[in-house]
Amino acid sequence: MSLNDSLESLRQIDLSDLDFNNVGSWPAAVKFIAGALLLVAVAALGYNFHLKDLQIQLESKQAEEIALKEQFSSKAFQAANLDAYKEQMQEMEVSFGALLKQLPSDTEVPGLLEDITRTGLGSGLEFEEIKLLPEAAQQFYIELPIQIKVVGAYHDLATFVSGVASLPRIVTLHDFDLVPASGDSSSKLRMSILAKTYRYNDKGGQ
Repeated sequence: MSLNDSLESLRQIDLSDLDFNNVGSWPAAVKFIAGALLLVAVAALGYNFHLKDLQIQLESKQAEEIALKEQFSSKAFQAANLDAYKEQMQEMEVSFGALLKQLPSDTEVPGLLEDITRTGLGSGLEFEEIKLLPEAAQQFYIELPIQIKVVGAYHDLATFVSGVASLPRIVTLHDFDLVPASGDSSSKLRMSILAKTYRYNDKGGQ
């Protein structure tokens, strides 16, 4: 039978005459078309219910693979530089130890006060007050405030501040207050300043 004859036979078939309870009696051309439509429907359903889930899983695994490759690259870099990190850590420990040595212990505070007093007198200043204030505990260190009041010429005060900042122990200066010295006709100034030194907080460090 030629293709034209098959198409002509399909045109002559009335779908209402087909017996769906007896598919075997259908013409061959109708069976072929029905089989093709059924195959397409099965393939579409199979994609939606199975292949689509597999595609989602595949994309998820691909994204996971990219993330794992990035982690591997990062850890490989860290492993390659492990010796350098260890050396850097040792250098930091040495530097940290050197800094801790600059923090005065309780027994060194009188010596620090002597150094501040000597620096002020050497700068030509007159001390009105130098006293310790209550300590303030922080996580890794303890602040030891020292209230200082001195009188002197402007350049002498600047020399004193520079000298205190250059002491071997760590000393920071805060809350400057500079006013003319009352009852003094020589243009001297009165400076009130808060110096802070520090000592290591053993409990906080632990």
